[in-house]
Amino acid sequence: MGSRSHSKALDRRRFVTQSAAQVAAVGYFTSTARSEVVTANGKLNVACIGTAHRAAADIAGVGHESIVALCDVDSRYLNAKLVEFPDAKPFDDYRAMLDQMGDQIDAVVVGTTDHHHAPASLRAIQAGKHVYCEKPLTHTVQEARILTEAARKAGVATQMGTQIHAGDNYRRVVEVIRSGALGEISDVHVWVGKGWGGGERPQKAETPPPHLNWDLWLGPAPERPYASERYHPAEWRRWWDFGQGTLGDMGCHYIDLPFWALDLKYPVYVEAEGPPVHAETAPLGMKAKFKFPANQLHSGLNLTWYDGNMIPTRINGVEVKRNGVIFIGSEGMMFADYGSYELFPESKFAAFEPPPKSIPDSIGHHLEWLKACRDDSPTTCNFDDSGPLTETVLLGNVAYRSGVAFHWNGPELEADNEAAQKLLSKEYRKGWEVEAS
Repeated sequence: MGSRSHSKALDRRRFVTQSAAQVAAVGYFTSTARSEVVTANGKLNVACIGTAHRAAADIAGVGHESIVALCDVDSRYLNAKLVEFPDAKPFDDYRAMLDQMGDQIDAVVVGTTDHHHAPASLRAIQAGKHVYCEKPLTHTVQEARILTEAARKAGVATQMGTQIHAGDNYRRVVEVIRSGALGEISDVHVWVGKGWGGGERPQKAETPPPHLNWDLWLGPAPERPYASERYHPAEWRRWWDFGQGTLGDMGCHYIDLPFWALDLKYPVYVEAEGPPVHAETAPLGMKAKFKFPANQLHSGLNLTWYDGNMIPTRINGVEVKRNGVIFIGSEGMMFADYGSYELFPESKFAAFEPPPKSIPDSIGHHLEWLKACRDDSPTTCNFDDSGPLTETVLLGNVAYRSGVAFHWNGPELEADNEAAQKLLSKEYRKGWEVEAS
């Protein structure tokens, strides 16, 4: 156990045991009453912002409720979804939707490009609506803090779309880590083989197709000419104005696992490396390192992220698969991905017996949120949890884009470097601002 005192180790073991017992005792769902928000037939009135791709999967997750409004800037996608929900009122501007139908909406699902997550979610929260928003929760670090605080103030039910959090394997991994089977965890490595990056801004301006409202698609982002096949529908993640590259796309899914298992919140130090920074697009590969302060589950932690062509072939002797997480402890290591985990060295853990299940099964990621909308029960990825996770993920890109390592004061939202501090926020086109009320 290194230099920790015996009493400190006992305190941490006691915390793990008590935490598991408390979770097992109360589960994730309580029956605290919330004011009635459902229609006469018992269904929630749900509005969906975004209707295709990931948004379509989210709509499927809530489609058994009453879908009263659908919003999309692309009429092809919108009209296709209206066939499925003919009673829903169509919109291409979610601001107008909330203004016109606010008193008819209980809950809002946001499945847009990243740069619209905060403007849409905040307006819904400030209107008193429950919100389910896709990952990453926001486009900037400051937006994540604003949404977290706004949701807490409004008392609405929230959930970020990290759907794998509801899966069985993540629960089992958390139980193993918290059982102490790997000893003291000192390092975590997280990687994803995607490479959302590269490319130059097209020089030729094109006329947007009639089915796409390009001005609304841009929304809060600076104006730029439309270019076919460079932004909408599938290429926007690589552009800093609209997405956050591979780290923004996948970090909330994979870094979520150590955040949960080790009760992480704000890092205290962040650094990053990669190819020369491009003003327009994310890199095809990068590496970021985060240092977290000690808590009741560890004595201080290093977490390293890799993506694209920056992924090593082996980490601490373990062969790296395409996507995953490695926990390194004083007594062994674990590799985990969405659906499985392995303990190393194999000879030491050949007869390993997992700890008893202590984390209850999820009723479903979307169903957790819908239940919370009705009875105020907690969700496992509410904005109080997913806000700090999103902040951490986006801080990796702040370190990369600023070109500096910095110490981070999470509670005060402050970096000790001016270049990094400037990248915590951004300017908005008029009418799309994200501001705390």
